[in-house]
Amino acid sequence: MNWLYEPWNWYVAGPLIGLFVPLLLITTNKMLGLSSSFEHLCILILPQNRREMFKFNMQENGWKLSFMVGIGIGAFIVAQYMSPTPLHFLPEQYHTLQGYAKLFFGGILVGFGTRYANGCTSGHSIFGLSILQSSSLKATLAFFAGGLLYTFIATYL
Repeated sequence: MNWLYEPWNWYVAGPLIGLFVPLLLITTNKMLGLSSSFEHLCILILPQNRREMFKFNMQENGWKLSFMVGIGIGAFIVAQYMSPTPLHFLPEQYHTLQGYAKLFFGGILVGFGTRYANGCTSGHSIFGLSILQSSSLKATLAFFAGGLLYTFIATYL
């Protein structure tokens, strides 16, 4: 059981992620991505009469919500029972009004970016690239360029 408590090497974790993509596509004919799951969660919160304009089909998209809930449950189990040290949900610096404001506006920017890019980093960078979508290559390059630019600005300015 000790191997579960240690970080896995890239040459083990990478191929496992890589094998998950075709397995999901072959067995379910579905594409992986979380931004559409959050969109569907928001649609479910809407009143019934407004839901219809989004053409949401629970039969077709219910698995995404289960997937999203499973990620949360898995993260909780790992944080509570498989970490050698206690893990906290957020670093202390975010437990202030300014920290909450940063998280809120950061969340808005991430939400806007995922809708503008028509998908999230996991959807484009893991799944989209594996099925050779050119739009996913462009989005992934933009994600990396934005990350590098922000890191440069935050570090040197």
